[in-house]
Amino acid sequence: MPKNTKPRFYFNLRSPYSWLAHREVMERHPDLASQLEWVPFFEPDPLSARMLSEHGGTFPYSEMSREKNRYVLQDVGRLTKARGLSVKWPVDRKPVWEVPHLGYLVAERMGRGHEYITAVYAARFGEGRDICDRATIADVGARIGIDSEVIANACDDPELRAEGVRILLDVCKDGVFGVPFFVHGYTRFWGIDRLDAFVAHLDSRGVPATTVPEPSAAIGLGRSTDDAHAGGCG
Repeated sequence: MPKNTKPRFYFNLRSPYSWLAHREVMERHPDLASQLEWVPFFEPDPLSARMLSEHGGTFPYSEMSREKNRYVLQDVGRLTKARGLSVKWPVDRKPVWEVPHLGYLVAERMGRGHEYITAVYAARFGEGRDICDRATIADVGARIGIDSEVIANACDDPELRAEGVRILLDVCKDGVFGVPFFVHGYTRFWGIDRLDAFVAHLDSRGVPATTVPEPSAAIGLGRSTDDAHAGGCG
């Protein structure tokens, strides 16, 4: 069993499903929020990918197909309408996902991680802003009382960059392939529609699995993330 059995929530600031899961946790399960280890899941840029490879890791994600992207737009439209929410879809221009996700590490160190996540999601899905634009992250920092220059340029900090790579190695170790992804030991739940099952598992003082089942060709596992959907998205 992993040494760290504290429940983890792998979130992504790009994903609408991760945004909705964050809202569900904060609004419906506020006590759980403080129990979780919040871990950012982000696609590495070439520098992070090289550093990850040097440590023996490979990011377990492939870009979604156009067909799945269309489905996500429709599906998220249904989910947000049911929750009384509206979405202003952003346009990601030359995204570098270290910009917002390493910015989270700055906020988390200052005890403002939850405020940061909420503010970034509001900028992305409420205002339709490009969260890989450093100006957007600078504005978020100003809103929550963090030095704008420090948080907007977090990806230029070698220490934070190295910490980001350590997180990506955890992504590999925990077998995370999409978000939102909930982990308790080796027990895993993928997708917003698995949140209640994850909460029930923790409430029952469930013992985390001690091993990961080996896939069998007979049950057709091993397909890419483009081929499946469970309220999860990269």
